[in-house]
Amino acid sequence: MSTQGVLPRRPLGALRPSSTMPGRLGKVAALAAAIVLFLAALPILTMIAMSFSAADTLEFPPHAYSLRWYRAAWHTFVSPDASDALSMGAALGTSLLVAVSTMIVATLVSVPAAYALSRYRFRGKRLVEQLVALPLVYPLVMLGLSLLLVFNVLPVELGVFRLIIAHVILALPFTVKNCAASVASIGPEFEEAAYVMGASPRRALVDVVLPLMRPGILAGMLFAFIISFNEFTVTFFLYGIDTMTLPVWLYSRTVSSLDPTVFSFAVFVVAIDFALIWLLEKLVGDKGIAL
Repeated sequence: MSTQGVLPRRPLGALRPSSTMPGRLGKVAALAAAIVLFLAALPILTMIAMSFSAADTLEFPPHAYSLRWYRAAWHTFVSPDASDALSMGAALGTSLLVAVSTMIVATLVSVPAAYALSRYRFRGKRLVEQLVALPLVYPLVMLGLSLLLVFNVLPVELGVFRLIIAHVILALPFTVKNCAASVASIGPEFEEAAYVMGASPRRALVDVVLPLMRPGILAGMLFAFIISFNEFTVTFFLYGIDTMTLPVWLYSRTVSSLDPTVFSFAVFVVAIDFALIWLLEKLVGDKGIAL
């Protein structure tokens, strides 16, 4: 009997699935991932623990826990000390103003920039892409110092606009990349179909492209807000007594008093960031917009 075309019989052990199925982590990888996640969460856990400390100083680990520093933080917020140069409420208002302004300006700049970079070929395109991404690798200390020198040369005092300009520069890489990713997923055939139906190029852009870009636009807006709201290094070079943001205000409190009240305020800031990240996941997920 000919054996041609007959597959060799495999041993039974070869048919058994491996101990690690596709899509599942092995024990070593799971342990390494758990360690990395724990180290990433350790500063936040430490901050939360210190915010509930009953001690009068920054003692870690706390020997007792209470809500005294949350009560002190609330009192500081509603009845600021007259000796403070700026209240926490004023700093929070400045941070929100700068963050919202940064979000709007960065989005208005990023949408047409991302569309042009994705759809057109022009001289210097690569250079423009590198310049947009430059703030990701530029030392923040030198960026803050450079902007300070430039703003001091100007004949007008920009005030809070100094912070908005600086924060827009920092947010542009994230807003442009998110918008560009949305444009890249939209084929030119969508616009061509709109042209066939009689739409003008502007009408096709507004009625077809922009709605399909909505996930990237929303993601870029939230990233811009989060980056601006938490920015400290560049802001430290550019703020004034009337334009102090919340991160700078928290730093000034640690320098002047070193009381655990700052940890209570920091928990509040982290809660806002977590809420924005949760909102980002809800609005922009694997299945697109969830509105």
